[in-house]
Amino acid sequence: MSFIVIGIDGGGSKTHAIVADEHGSTIGETVGPASAVRPGAAERSANVITEVIRDALASCDMTHVTPRAVCIGVAGAGREAERQELWQALVSRDLASELVIHSDFSIALDDAFGDGPGVLVISGTGSVAFGRGPTGTTARCGGWGPVCGDEGSGAWIGRRALSVVTAAADGREPETALTGAVLTAAQVNETADLIAWAAAAPPAQLASLAPVVLSVAESGDLRANALVSLAVEELVLHARALARQLFMDERASLPLALSGGMLARGSTLRKRLEYRLKSAVPGAQLRTEPVIPARGAVRAALRIVGEAMV
Repeated sequence: MSFIVIGIDGGGSKTHAIVADEHGSTIGETVGPASAVRPGAAERSANVITEVIRDALASCDMTHVTPRAVCIGVAGAGREAERQELWQALVSRDLASELVIHSDFSIALDDAFGDGPGVLVISGTGSVAFGRGPTGTTARCGGWGPVCGDEGSGAWIGRRALSVVTAAADGREPETALTGAVLTAAQVNETADLIAWAAAAPPAQLASLAPVVLSVAESGDLRANALVSLAVEELVLHARALARQLFMDERASLPLALSGGMLARGSTLRKRLEYRLKSAVPGAQLRTEPVIPARGAVRAALRIVGEAMV
């Protein structure tokens, strides 16, 4: 083995790192805490990423080896200010010979389609869609963060569920099984206790309510089902917007992939989204293979090495 590289996928719920050899074969990997970068909080993300890199090297007994390149795809790094701030926080730590930071969605697109065209819809703690057209043009839709956007994501569903529960407590909406399920998930006794819980909850904690919503929806609760349907429509809008921008029409033939924890294989949200896409984006050719963003980051790291050797 002549050198190693590391690819990292840093999200709002976890950070996944893969150590690979010069051929791209995985020789070690690990999962650590969330490392999504927020405005003014790059140092925290850098600390998490640094520890994950150390753990990844330890997983394959290579703590004595300096990677030739590390590619870090991080949620929030699609904004230039946050990307630069995170790079400055990491570059002085001597983690690798070459270090590059991309957005989380760009490394996921790399794994889904390589250099080819396609549209990727991601729903995890946050949400975003990213795509590349037949001419190589790229475009992004959504990903405006937990305050302004992230429609159809886990945090967005969790926040909406809180609104449903408080509205039901007021009598503004009918009673719903979401009330007991959300109180249990938040580990509080009364609806009023959700005020303090929600005020202190980061996006990942809000997203922890999303599986509860999906479970209650599967049991037949009308309000939970309506919320899941709304999340599906929001994600469909992301896909249609990029289909029109990059492929001229949602009826045009286009490769499409789904990624993120909320869209895991077999999940209620994914199954409903796949069904809805058949009519909303009829030209979509859905990729069935799993998308592994950290694997896309490994490919990007190997490209860095190749360019450096030219």
